[in-house]
Amino acid sequence: MPDGDRLRMQVTSDGQVILPKALCERHGWTAGTELVVEDGANRVTVQKAERVFPLTRPEDVRGCLKYDGPPVTLEQMDAAITEEVLARHARGRY
Repeated sequence: MPDGDRLRMQVTSDGQVILPKALCERHGWTAGTELVVEDGANRVTVQKAERVFPLTRPEDVRGCLKYDGPPVTLEQMDAAITEEVLARHARGRY
């Protein structure tokens, strides 16, 4: 299948479209690849979804999950965040 070819496909009764294997191989799309479908005025485009953030593992971020203090409520968290934002604003940070 040459680059830029137009392909005719059918939509199944479940609303699915099956992409030809050759097309998937050319773009490196394997089973489980996330695709983005953009619905335009006169066309629909399909492309590989790009990750905004790289994949991480729990052990990569474990330090930010550690908290040894007593449990706090959402209200206490909101108050602490507000207090910090106001303090930074007073120092000219925001």
